[in-house]
Amino acid sequence: MSSHADRLAALREQLKSDRLDGFVVPLTDEHMSEYVGSYAQRLAWLTGFEGSAGSAVVLPEAAAIFTDGRYTLQVRQQVDGAHWSFQSVPDTSIASWLKEHAPEGARIGYDPWLHRRDWVRQAAAALAARGATLVPVERNPIDRIWGDRPEPSKASLVVHPERFAGRSSADKRQTVADWLAGNKADAAVLAALDSIAWTFNVRGTDVSHTPVALAYALVHSDGTADLFVAGEKVTPELRAHLGNGVRLHDRAAFEEALGELKDKTVAVDPERSVAAIFEALDKAGANIVELRDPTVLPRAIKNEAELAGQRAAQSRDGAAIARFLKWVDETDELDELKASDRLEAIRREDPSLKDLSFDSISGFGPNGAIVHYRSSEKTNLKFEPGSLYLIDSGGQYEDGTTDITRTVAIGEPSQEMRERFTRVLQGHIAIDTAVFPKGTRGGQLDSFARRPLWEAGLDYAHGTGHGVGSFLSVHEGPQRIAPVGGAYAGGDEPLAAGMILSNEPGYYKAGDYGIRIENLVLVVPVEVEGAEKEMLGFETLTFAPIDRRLISAEMLSDKERRWVDNYHAEVVRRIGPSLGAAERGWLEAACAPL
Repeated sequence: MSSHADRLAALREQLKSDRLDGFVVPLTDEHMSEYVGSYAQRLAWLTGFEGSAGSAVVLPEAAAIFTDGRYTLQVRQQVDGAHWSFQSVPDTSIASWLKEHAPEGARIGYDPWLHRRDWVRQAAAALAARGATLVPVERNPIDRIWGDRPEPSKASLVVHPERFAGRSSADKRQTVADWLAGNKADAAVLAALDSIAWTFNVRGTDVSHTPVALAYALVHSDGTADLFVAGEKVTPELRAHLGNGVRLHDRAAFEEALGELKDKTVAVDPERSVAAIFEALDKAGANIVELRDPTVLPRAIKNEAELAGQRAAQSRDGAAIARFLKWVDETDELDELKASDRLEAIRREDPSLKDLSFDSISGFGPNGAIVHYRSSEKTNLKFEPGSLYLIDSGGQYEDGTTDITRTVAIGEPSQEMRERFTRVLQGHIAIDTAVFPKGTRGGQLDSFARRPLWEAGLDYAHGTGHGVGSFLSVHEGPQRIAPVGGAYAGGDEPLAAGMILSNEPGYYKAGDYGIRIENLVLVVPVEVEGAEKEMLGFETLTFAPIDRRLISAEMLSDKERRWVDNYHAEVVRRIGPSLGAAERGWLEAACAPL
């Protein structure tokens, strides 16, 4: 079944056999993960879409794919518009589209292990308005027709040392137990893979670029836990690390274990747990309390060991970026794939690198305007003078997770490129230098980054910043710098000291070029003379040159100029000592004062 058109036709035939008139295909797994293992890449297999967020609906006579503004260009490049209509989120939603397009009285299938309960309720209500019903399936119909579907990873779990974690697993489980006592609950369901990795101080290789293992957990009010993970993934070292306080079970036994919680008060996170978990607990007669996963906030607020590791990883990664930028400057006949391969090779010289933190976004010229672009042999562009190269990349080091974007002039940039780059830089500086009261939400800061672009009638269709894990997910919640409401919302979490975020405003001229400047920053307390409340600000964590050739210095205020010069002086101080003489000479020139 080679073509995506054949796969769509086969799915429609399977739906007929299953007595269904449609099916919803999300891009996630049983853990509500953003990045998923190859076995769960159902949307990509069916449609060809390779972005990290999206969903689709298949009906007998229509099919639609839903993406947000980050993927407007990419989805049209990768998905055949002859078979799929393109729907923009949040202008529409699956529920509203089904309300308009589902046949009267239709039976629309969904996999209850791949959707949140609130989505199920919304979609069911929308379908009811047309006399149609939402039907849970026992087995996903895509899995029935995907003949060479990969098996879930069998790789062993590995212990994450306490010198990097900063706290023992027993201590973390006790924190959860204390939280359960405070909420008068008996147990908490942990379904998010990064929550499980953090709680048990384990890591895995089951998902590309995110060091997690496929597992579920129940943590109890006495501090003990049940961990559900495939038996072949368990090693003697893991058993010794977990100790007597953690009972091990096969991952397939999780649903049955939920069925044994009759009359127990069980905390479940409705954002991070699928509908099937709620259904199993309801069926068992458990008392469900909907509360946020108790590990989310302690995981987001990094401890001293995690911060020390993050700073060390950032310094090594910044040196790798500097070496790469020098190579780009001095190498002829480059293309997107050659460049990203070279950067990966430089990073892999560091023995502490375990993986990239995501597929590098290596975009030249018009491809740089595709926010989450992924270069391929088909789309790969050669570098030509007079345009821009955007490289967004990161590493998973055992002591920290990195994420950095730099935009590089190839040849002589136009005045428009320099002017728009400088506006993006001004927005970046506005976030980096922000001082704000404790309790401020990321959404309140988002417009700081957009103001210089707004003043020229420009904007960008993504959030300004996302949380970052500690040798964990490169996109970690709950903190974000993003508008409250809309496609890339999520900026409603109060920022707290110890949280790490990206600072990445951008500008994208479709069909021409893209600009983004991204560093990671740490929320820290700030002393303000005469302040009447606690104040916070940011400490910069990422140190690598920003292309001075793209800065229109005359547009900058004195304060902004000082920021650029001070930042570049700190780049030289932090990463210069780890470079060779020729590399250090290049770095000093790249970081010369404006």
